[in-house]
Amino acid sequence: MSPILNGRPGRHASLPRPLVLALAAALVVPLAACSTGGGSGADESRSTLVYATGDAEPTCLDPHVGGNFPQALLATQVIESLVSLDDDGGIVPWLATDWEQSEDGLSWDFTLDPDALFTDGTPVDSAAVKTNIEHLQDPETASSTGYLAVQQIADIELVSDSVVRFHLSRPDAALLESLAQPWTAIQSPAGIARGMEENCLAPIGSGPFIVADWVKQDRITLERNADYRTPPTGFEAIDDGVQQVTWRFIPDATARFAALESGQVDIIDNPLPENIVTAQASDALAHLDAPRPGASNRLELNTGQAPFDDRLVREAFIASTDLNAGIQALFEGTAERSYSALSSAEPLAVQSPEAYEVDPERANELLDQAGWTERGADGIRTKNGQALTVRFPVTGAQSTQAEQALFEQIQAQAREAGFDVQISLLDLGSWYGALGAHEYELVSAPYTKIGPDVLRFLYHSDATVPAPSGYFANHAMLRDPELDALLETIGTESDPALRAAAAEAAQLRIAESQAILPIYDQQNHFLYRADLDGFRALPTVNTPWLGGVTAG
Repeated sequence: MSPILNGRPGRHASLPRPLVLALAAALVVPLAACSTGGGSGADESRSTLVYATGDAEPTCLDPHVGGNFPQALLATQVIESLVSLDDDGGIVPWLATDWEQSEDGLSWDFTLDPDALFTDGTPVDSAAVKTNIEHLQDPETASSTGYLAVQQIADIELVSDSVVRFHLSRPDAALLESLAQPWTAIQSPAGIARGMEENCLAPIGSGPFIVADWVKQDRITLERNADYRTPPTGFEAIDDGVQQVTWRFIPDATARFAALESGQVDIIDNPLPENIVTAQASDALAHLDAPRPGASNRLELNTGQAPFDDRLVREAFIASTDLNAGIQALFEGTAERSYSALSSAEPLAVQSPEAYEVDPERANELLDQAGWTERGADGIRTKNGQALTVRFPVTGAQSTQAEQALFEQIQAQAREAGFDVQISLLDLGSWYGALGAHEYELVSAPYTKIGPDVLRFLYHSDATVPAPSGYFANHAMLRDPELDALLETIGTESDPALRAAAAEAAQLRIAESQAILPIYDQQNHFLYRADLDGFRALPTVNTPWLGGVTAG
């Protein structure tokens, strides 16, 4: 659920300039062909906006299926959630205008907006909400993110057409946070009833745009929902906003930025750090920094198998790696080092820099103490004839060029201590396969979720068991009863003070386990033409919201 790799693994430098210009030109021509405007050369009454993404093209546009960030980016334009967040992180109305929790925390009543309609003309009523929750919970849907978010809902009661009641298996303090996410957004039951294949091509929501066309590996066309009436609280639906969005897939970051500079693209995501610096100095471009909530971007050490089942070896690896200079140089000041399992976008994030101190001399002492005392001719430590090998699968769909370069720096630093870190660049399917087969000792797997309950998704013992999609989120393979108890408190405790105390204690225990190495917040940068008005990120998971954008 992180940005796509743009270019060769480990290369921060861009493609050669002549090749970049040729590639950009090849991409720009079809962009111009499908836009009635497009940047600085546009007519005054521009009606089409071009958004170019560097994230992986989804295999399914229904965010219930699987549930990753590329799906969320586009789904935000089409499908809406029961609740939203304000800029301070407070829960505010969206499709649900009101809600009430029972005293025992085991039931919730949601009152729905009577004006909300799906774009097929059917109402967003209690029956539709029931269909959506059942769709998320159905193993055939192969949901991961959404499935985990609604797993405590045991039964759904239709109190009336406009009131739906959730009966829970246990209190869920994170329920509203979960329902604000795009992976639990509400779709038309008629759309779902068409079957997964058709619904993946064009899910039907109540949002400001409708999926009109999808040309695979090229573009998705979104048409304005002329009857749109339900913006999230704090946002405004405008009649004179852009009427069409051309959603382009341009994997190469340099070509993507060149198209933005030339005016053939209006908005891009996943820019290179140097592109951000350039945009900040430009009068024609603007920058939106919107870090994702949930987990920080971090490396997870697989404690379930050798060599990281030995705490001494985990400590040694962390002590051998100095990330700060690399982050500053490679990201040019656009990313700040994290020392927490949680994103700094989370109010309850606790930074623990003392747990991640760099000490190469101590790293060597720890490895000696752990029995890795011999070294081969290549400098790699051995024990009982086995090399100190760490497999690190990486997918281009989940790392940027700068991040790849940082991984290679980590690889080189750990090698000085005697680790053989083997980075393998995989396509997304092969990457998931490697994780599912536990063919990794080190992994970077960012996870986006609103609120501290993301820690339960990532580090509870239960999260070592795959969801129906086959994905499990506890890649560190932590199985710690004391930590589990703290995570359960985060998930069930309605008292804010008690929940905050449990979140702090859980983060400290995760840091103490030496099972993760935090890097920085999940990067979420958008560059756009300065003549756009109303471009904002939705404060839920900071996906762009285009429903109120006008183009001058």
